Amino acid sequence: MDATDAPPDTADAPDRIGVRDARRRRIREAVSTHGFVRSADLVAEHGVSLMTVHRDLDHLQAQGWLRKTRGGASGMSSVHFHGSVAERGSAMPAVKQRLAHAAARLLAPGQTVLLDDSTTCARMTRHFDAIRPLTVITNALPAIRALTEQPGIDLISLGGRYFPAYDAYMGLHTADMVANFRADVLFMSTTAVCKGRLYHTSPETVQVKRAMMEAASRRVLICDHTKFLRDGLYALAPLADFDLLVVDDGLPAEEVRAIRGRGTDVLVVPR
Repeated sequence: MDATDAPPDTADAPDRIGVRDARRRRIREAVSTHGFVRSADLVAEHGVSLMTVHRDLDHLQAQGWLRKTRGGASGMSSVHFHGSVAERGSAMPAVKQRLAHAAARLLAPGQTVLLDDSTTCARMTRHFDAIRPLTVITNALPAIRALTEQPGIDLISLGGRYFPAYDAYMGLHTADMVANFRADVLFMSTTAVCKGRLYHTSPETVQVKRAMMEAASRRVLICDHTKFLRDGLYALAPLADFDLLVVDDGLPAEEVRAIRGRGTDVLVVPR
């Protein structure tokens, strides 16, 4: 097939943005439904060029919706893909609620707090009414929405490029904004903790989380025990860079002792 025979590249047409967005939404839904889609099938189904499909998959991967693979894209079957914010928020809700409550109790009125985009940190905001006043800095829209309704909260929202899969702002501009602030304490989570190191699925997210770590006097990592059973893609930071780990009692006692031995305190939240 020569250039004149190639299917029309609708992604390049400024007046077809709606068509492009609809196509990407259908691709996202297909990956979610089937677990894997072939690039060649997407070309045939949507009547676009292979280059357009690659651009669509690159865009959806950058936003955290899927993982691009050889010949197509995969969804939840990849160990490096951890799902949308809605999927993550619905996983282990009771455990996350206990962790969030325990973490919130570490705060004192008047502190400046950094919250990342994790669903557990978003749950912390439910407990801030007993700790006010607080200054809260965050890039996560769920936390921003919750805190706009709470008196006694001085809210600083971080902008940048919006990532729908995380419902948060990520990337270079967000990281640059973080550098303008100094917080008493950071609360954050991550995709995986493996061999004493944190990992995440998104390089843009890693960029922002590292900036948050640099901006905080005290660093608190909140993770349920399943994060220690996963593998990761992008290295974020050593676990030893955190002052405290808040984890549920599903983490084996020997691993808790090993973490403490490397210099990070551990708060084990019981059932």
